Amino acid sequence: MAKKLTFLLSLLIFSSLLFQTALSRSHHRRPNPIQTWCNKTPHPVPCKYWLSHYPHRLTPKHTTDFRMQMVQVALERALSAKSYASQFETNCESKPQKAAWSDCLKLFDNTVHQLNRTLQGLDTKHKKNCTNFDAQTWLSAALTNIHTCRDGSKELNVSDFINPIYMSNNNVSELISNGLAIGSQLLEKENRTTSLGHDDESYPSWLSNHDRRLLAATSIKANLVVAKDGSGHFRTVQAALDLAAKRKRMTRFIIHVKKGVYRENIEVANTNTNIMLVGDSLRYTIITGSRSVKGGYTTYNSATAGIDGPGFIARGITFSNTAGAIKGQAVALRSSSDLSVFYRCAFMGYQDTLMVHSQRQFYRECYIYGTIDFIFGNAAVVFQSCLIYVRKPLWGQVNVITAQARNDPFQNTAISIHNSQVRAAPDLKPVVRYYKTYLGRPWMQYSRVVFMKCYLDSLINPAGWLEWQRTNFALSTLYYGEYKNFGPASSTRYRVKWPGFHVITSANVATSFTVGNLIAGRSWLPSTSVPFTSGL
Repeated sequence: MAKKLTFLLSLLIFSSLLFQTALSRSHHRRPNPIQTWCNKTPHPVPCKYWLSHYPHRLTPKHTTDFRMQMVQVALERALSAKSYASQFETNCESKPQKAAWSDCLKLFDNTVHQLNRTLQGLDTKHKKNCTNFDAQTWLSAALTNIHTCRDGSKELNVSDFINPIYMSNNNVSELISNGLAIGSQLLEKENRTTSLGHDDESYPSWLSNHDRRLLAATSIKANLVVAKDGSGHFRTVQAALDLAAKRKRMTRFIIHVKKGVYRENIEVANTNTNIMLVGDSLRYTIITGSRSVKGGYTTYNSATAGIDGPGFIARGITFSNTAGAIKGQAVALRSSSDLSVFYRCAFMGYQDTLMVHSQRQFYRECYIYGTIDFIFGNAAVVFQSCLIYVRKPLWGQVNVITAQARNDPFQNTAISIHNSQVRAAPDLKPVVRYYKTYLGRPWMQYSRVVFMKCYLDSLINPAGWLEWQRTNFALSTLYYGEYKNFGPASSTRYRVKWPGFHVITSANVATSFTVGNLIAGRSWLPSTSVPFTSGL
């Protein structure tokens, strides 16, 4: 009897072990829903950790839910990183450390701002809807901010000091990247269900009716006047901007900047929205500074004008940086302003003249002067009917027009130069044969630039494009394209043979880089009264 009981007990134990093994294998074959969702992203490890770390989080039911949760955890981690960064001020022992830290703190704050904006826009319960394109734009900007922090520390040789702050953002970068990947899927699905040739002339959903009426009007008086001779409300542009920032209602606010040379560095904060600066033409209204990297500033903070507030418009103004070629990177204007417009403006500098840092921007009938990487950044930006003048660099240097900084394959960013002209500036013309000039080089891995229907003068090297510091970096992941350009240097016969270079022959492909598609211009540009061509 005892032997029989022992046999039965052994059989029960063996059966139990078999069941547990089968259950374990079943669990292994069927991962939990969070693992399934996260395995679809470029960075599954932080996704799984942070979605599982908070028991109160609901399991995503749809792709839109999943994106919301990615943005939510990215925001939580960004707030933590910002708090960590704010404690570093007491550790700053030198001016370069203080400069890099100051940039990073501002950039982290802007990242938090963009993530908050995205989260609010995607929250349909509060009727603050944004499009998938909006969300992709704001997430792209949030990621760009983090990379800009790192770049500034490298420029000032304080990477060791800034690295702990930057490393605290690793999860933030990866979580934002996941959000971009999910958003890209949603955009692709949306594009498949949208008929080709659809021409939406409506305003964006986030723009109030009051704003629409103000933006469409053509005879609005200036709210403030700036004049050096004291005949206006203020003698400096920044004083007018500071007063505008204190207004309670952030509707369109027009500042007339009268004729004069304004030697100041100006900032439009990300909370100071819908500012319009109107000059007395680019010949007569000039805002100028002379900050540079060699002068102790980061490229980001060297800007004569730093524009963060959404909906910024400038007309008839020259933005200049007079540091000169010998001072290296020296920015005339830096724009991170979403839905910003620059009409009949000029941007004058040498290296890094115009920093199109992030978000959607449009430049029409503008003049851009520079030498090395002088149109650079990670915005979704279209230059239309512009004149690009290449200046004489230092002896031994080469000229490069663009350095686009797309660092994630799902960012909706690119530099598109359309119906414009590339020529030698007066100082380069007599010696043009001694200097090589290229259309662009890849600053980041997924750099994306196109020249379409542009006049390319003989100064452009037949190869067209340049490697990054003589390496093969990004040559297969970048996208450089040329479409129906004309002029002495427009032939693509001797262009580079990189996998990422394309001679665009399809109008459908070229159309993806036009105002209507790259920056969704049909939905907001009509309200600015600035002329534009939506398609090719």
